[in-house]
Amino acid sequence: MRVLQAMAGAEFGGAEAFFIRLILALKRAGLDQRVVIRNHPARAMALRDGGIEPVELPFGGFLDFSTKAALKREIQAYRPDVVLTWMNRATAQCPQGDFVHVGRLGGYYDLKYYRSCDHLIGNTEDIRDYLIADGWPKEGAHYLPNFVPGHKAEPISRREFFTPEGAPLVVALGRLHENKAFDVLLEAMVRIPDAYLWIAGDGPLRKDLEKTSEDVGVRSRTRFLGWREDTAALLAAADIFVCPSRHEPLGNVVLEAWAQGMPVIAADSYGPGTLIENRETGILVPVDDAPTMGKALRNLFEDDQLRHRIARQGQQAYKKNFTEQIVIDQYLDFFESLLKTDETPGQEAP
Repeated sequence: MRVLQAMAGAEFGGAEAFFIRLILALKRAGLDQRVVIRNHPARAMALRDGGIEPVELPFGGFLDFSTKAALKREIQAYRPDVVLTWMNRATAQCPQGDFVHVGRLGGYYDLKYYRSCDHLIGNTEDIRDYLIADGWPKEGAHYLPNFVPGHKAEPISRREFFTPEGAPLVVALGRLHENKAFDVLLEAMVRIPDAYLWIAGDGPLRKDLEKTSEDVGVRSRTRFLGWREDTAALLAAADIFVCPSRHEPLGNVVLEAWAQGMPVIAADSYGPGTLIENRETGILVPVDDAPTMGKALRNLFEDDQLRHRIARQGQQAYKKNFTEQIVIDQYLDFFESLLKTDETPGQEAP
């Protein structure tokens, strides 16, 4: 079987990180692949380091005619059985051909970009349900989860970020964007005055968030780490992980924390709210509720039994559903299923 995967992708992001992770895991499983990406030196290097030589294309805007033509040439030369396109831009640029076209969605996207697809993948059950509710045929809408690495990381030294060894430490990960609600987390930190906060990520709101940390009086205990590739080591150094997002379709960061045996507090947005069983595999708090988040942090720091229990049960949930082997087996079974029928249930745009 031959699978061509294509993604334009942003500079940073959870979908982009998982794209690399999935491709390299599928290679280890023996799948024959060709990979097409937007020009991105670091992403290309990560693929090459894993034994994949990517094709880099511009994936520009409306007037970029060269990408679609080049993608068509790659497909004609490689002759894939399946073309898997990630998100809107790569999917819209994909030509028609003698292959099964699968679009992968990591959010509640406008399905007008997917009118040429035969099948769609959502990485949460809720996204799959959204596809069906929006008119996509049920037999052509699929749920395939993400996975995160499961190896236990060595904790990074707290001294690297001027953080006392004995201080309570909270870690948060993600793009510095309004959807991630790091402003709420900063306000919550006011309620645990002895704790430190590491925020790993970059984005357009960095200066605003730095100012917020000053305005609410937690700047001296907050470390903005920028975009990091060693998230497992950061989590291993922490006491609690927090996902404060207003909008979070999946919550890869929750899976990362679970994999490291880290107790999780999350705002009850779509993804974390679906993943987490409250007070069993994590603590859920209302979206945009800094006082309740602060109270949850304080209670979890004070209740060692609860903190250890939800950390243990979160890790069990990861091992049951979100390991590399489990998810890769699901992808391989899915690809095989596409070749067992000559008829595909795709549709024109709903």
